[in-house]
Amino acid sequence: MPQITGTATSPSKKGKAGHEGKGFSSILKTSGLNIGLALYALVTLYPLIWLFISAFKTNEEFFDRPFGLPLKWQWDNFVQAWKVAEIETAVLNSAIVTLGALVLTLVIGALTAFILSRFNFRMRGPLMGYFLLGMLIPVHSTLVPLFIMMNKAGMLDTYWALILPYTAFELPLAIFVIAAYMTSVPKEIEEAALIDGTGYWGIFTKMLLPLSIPAISTVGILAFLRYWNDFAFALVFINKPSLKTLPLSLSQFATGFGTDYRLTMAAMAISVIPTIIVYLAFQEQIMKGMVAGAVKG
Repeated sequence: MPQITGTATSPSKKGKAGHEGKGFSSILKTSGLNIGLALYALVTLYPLIWLFISAFKTNEEFFDRPFGLPLKWQWDNFVQAWKVAEIETAVLNSAIVTLGALVLTLVIGALTAFILSRFNFRMRGPLMGYFLLGMLIPVHSTLVPLFIMMNKAGMLDTYWALILPYTAFELPLAIFVIAAYMTSVPKEIEEAALIDGTGYWGIFTKMLLPLSIPAISTVGILAFLRYWNDFAFALVFINKPSLKTLPLSLSQFATGFGTDYRLTMAAMAISVIPTIIVYLAFQEQIMKGMVAGAVKG
């Protein structure tokens, strides 16, 4: 009989080797993805890290060692920035304007989104298009006509000079996001509530509003960031020092002859802390609202 030379690899060994190869490849891909995400996070967060590091430097170190750690941490920069810019007054003004505009934006936006998403009427489509058209208007191109209107109405140097324009320009986005989310809620829930005797106001406040919390949170956070950091509207409509918002107070450190960078960085670091806290507190709701509005709407 002929003899067969050589050795044959058993199927079990082949399967084990293939499984180990696939496992190593999967680990390699996951590690590469994690490293890429870590580098992206570092690049994204570095400007914020650089801001806080620069807030502890002197003006000389700011230019001589722009990317290095301070030789001596200047905590006094924050104390001086707080006093010079009167940050406590600016924070209070920014909080009043931001919260006032935020309440109006969410209330009006949610009510309008409820009507457009749950009712069928003749002008529903054109009305929705009219609101969305507001997203295409360049905000800063309206400064001059708004200034003339505010001046004639006697609203300059008041909180309403900022609250009303903020609300008007944020409403299109608020209506679009919240309406897209409310549209995803099944009609059967609404019909069952009507059979049980619940009116439309009850359906809105007790059912759709709680279900739409992710979308409302998304609109609220985006609006908060926009209101809190606005400079152009506050610069044009507010002249009284007692009504200046936080972005306006930061401009006091820059003159026609130079800029005090150590105090500017310290004041900017103080002003950015509330936005970081708010974003970290509601980041999960932001992600849910953006995904739901994009997929279900």
